Amino acid sequence: MEPSRVSGPDPSQAADVDEFVELFGRLRVWAGAPSYRTLARRAGPLLRPPRELSHSTLAAVFRPGRRRLDLDLVVAAVRALGLDEAGVDRWRQACIRVQAEARRGGPTGVFRQLPADLATFTGREAELAAMLEPAAGGSQTVVISAINGTAGVGKTQLAVHAAHELVRSGRFADAQLYVNLRGFDPEVPPMDPAAVLEGFLRALNVPARHIPAALDERAAMFRDRLQDKQAIIVLDNAADDRQVRDLIPAAPSCLVLITSRRSLAGIDGARLVDLDVFDPDESLALFTSVIGPDRIAAEKEAAEQLIAATGGLPLAVALVASRLRARPAWSLAEAAHALHSRRLDGVQLGARSLRPLIDLSFQGLSAPAKAVAQAIGVHPGTDYTVPALAAACGLEPVQVEIAMEELVFESLARERISGRFEVHDLIRAYCADAVAEGKGADVDRALMLNRLTSWFLRSAHNAAVAIRTNNLPDVADSDVDPLRFDTYDSALSWLDAEHANLSAIHSAAIAQGSYDAICQLPIILDHFSTLRFAHAESMAAHRAAVQAARDRQDEAVMTRHLLCLSSRFIALRRMDEAHETLLEALDRSRRSNDGTGEVWALIDLGLLHDASGRYHEAISVWEQAQLISDRLGDRRRTMICCTNIGMTRFRLGELNESLAMFRLALTDARELGQLRAQALIMGNIGEANLLLHAPEAAHAVYAEQHQLAKSVGDRVEVAISLLGLGNALRDLGRFDEAIGYWREAVAVNRELGSPKADEIEQLIADTEAAAKAEPEPIRDSKA
Repeated sequence: MEPSRVSGPDPSQAADVDEFVELFGRLRVWAGAPSYRTLARRAGPLLRPPRELSHSTLAAVFRPGRRRLDLDLVVAAVRALGLDEAGVDRWRQACIRVQAEARRGGPTGVFRQLPADLATFTGREAELAAMLEPAAGGSQTVVISAINGTAGVGKTQLAVHAAHELVRSGRFADAQLYVNLRGFDPEVPPMDPAAVLEGFLRALNVPARHIPAALDERAAMFRDRLQDKQAIIVLDNAADDRQVRDLIPAAPSCLVLITSRRSLAGIDGARLVDLDVFDPDESLALFTSVIGPDRIAAEKEAAEQLIAATGGLPLAVALVASRLRARPAWSLAEAAHALHSRRLDGVQLGARSLRPLIDLSFQGLSAPAKAVAQAIGVHPGTDYTVPALAAACGLEPVQVEIAMEELVFESLARERISGRFEVHDLIRAYCADAVAEGKGADVDRALMLNRLTSWFLRSAHNAAVAIRTNNLPDVADSDVDPLRFDTYDSALSWLDAEHANLSAIHSAAIAQGSYDAICQLPIILDHFSTLRFAHAESMAAHRAAVQAARDRQDEAVMTRHLLCLSSRFIALRRMDEAHETLLEALDRSRRSNDGTGEVWALIDLGLLHDASGRYHEAISVWEQAQLISDRLGDRRRTMICCTNIGMTRFRLGELNESLAMFRLALTDARELGQLRAQALIMGNIGEANLLLHAPEAAHAVYAEQHQLAKSVGDRVEVAISLLGLGNALRDLGRFDEAIGYWREAVAVNRELGSPKADEIEQLIADTEAAAKAEPEPIRDSKA
């Protein structure tokens, strides 16, 4: 009998386009998960006008991250999924509503990090009420709810569902922040609170360069940013109360939901919510919501046996129900027999064992899905993408995409955000065990990890090239197909998204003793770490590489990483450590006749002298480096030396000598085709000309700098050129034109978050006031 299609997920629960798409995907699953090809064939004739519809066009509607939806296509797909006209109208109205809200900027601001709500959420009425009631308002302090309970009991689902309920009610419109603190992951250490705060502050639009290094300073900035803000923060999987203390804002307008397997009674003012397993009625409600009431009614006794076997653990109930949903021809009695016949070992939860329940889910997976699950067991990170998993298990990306849909359908994984998947840590542990035991296929863990490491290494190398990283190491070819990046922004976005995974890959390489990966990855990521001010993490990676190179007696590689370490020390103003590290690098490079390493060490030693006010020592060191670079034919480092010498002579007031060095540097930059370097050096030349009372020359060079900076998209140099143009025109007596450029400079500096904007506004005000105060010339009267 064809099931009735009058219910399914409720589209009115969608708060935005992403949630609508998430529910739309669940509607497809609820309707029997027809393939995209099948659904495209059904939906095409239902379009206005009817036309052939490609399966890729149809599949795109179900992918998160969309900015807009094709209403006609959505309506046709809903009809093709078998809903009646009342159901179709509900989905049409919801689609119109979320798109209208998106055009207005959305109902909840821009900081939306909550995972999607669970369409099959059931039960927990008392616990949910206990969490929602304090959030109604009136508290004089931040509201904190701490949810604790055993693994798989549904802590995350309750916290996320409560957060969505509050957001749908119109609360917490300023910010919705979420983080998985990884407190109980057997393979990955818990998240560092400082790293969590860095992520939150960046989500709150704090530029990376303004984020302090110290944990207490980050925590203070976080509290300041959320003062008087309607914000909800979900801290998932906390290891203990110490991990979360610095992540809690002080404002009473904020709500914090924390989950942990341990009691969080040590958090002052927290309302404790203890979760136990479902009772039989709650388990039956969840079971029914997944597989439907008809099958339950037909085999009530078998359903009760299955529910009893799960022990009421929500994760276990969901796993068994999903397996049955995927096999509609399988009777509940057959499932119960299969479950009870499996050995009861593995992951223990009190008196219950979860392993046979997970076995039941894995038993019916396709071969590609099993291979992908094994790749998840090998992957040292905590979230997964299709290209990375495809590289690990040697499958085509399209096969992995289909396999991930299967794992999501089986409740073994979930798509956290568009294209990024995660699994419960118990499932992850099971996948790792499956690899260790060689379950389901011939598994070579070392080969999988090597392929994954190679993919990350080569993809990161390509990204580093795209963000203009210099002096990259040569990475060995392999049979994996890495990602390639057409633009600076796409490469930087990928590095941001994969930052945690790249760190995990490096840690795995250290554990495995993979020398190339240990030494190459920190250098590949060095420029990215500078852009993101990730000095502490970069230092740890370089230290590991120094130790590996020392063990191999690889002087050149050791020198390279010592130099990178010294740069980090200088950035953190740890000058004594920087000086000691540089002297060791300089000594090693000279003993091994490494001219390139010697030049680099001398350049950084000059920077150290310059930062300490020892300007003449800095110039002397850079002049040595310039001579060696000339001998080696290294025009790039010659350019750097000339620029540095010019800037230091500028500080000493030696303007003509400074200008001569800048012109030498500019010649090198032009011959090298270094456009950004040219723009930077032109700004220095312009400033020197202004101080030498040559405004015409300054104006000409600033105009050239402005055009060049715009062409390469360097907003910092654009801002400098606009200020310089204004200054040159002021000195030429063209005040109105000068003010016009200064106003543009204010706008760009505001965009960059630079305090320079306030200084320029004051300059404009002073110039306008001076112009008004200037006396009018006396005119000869003809009367």
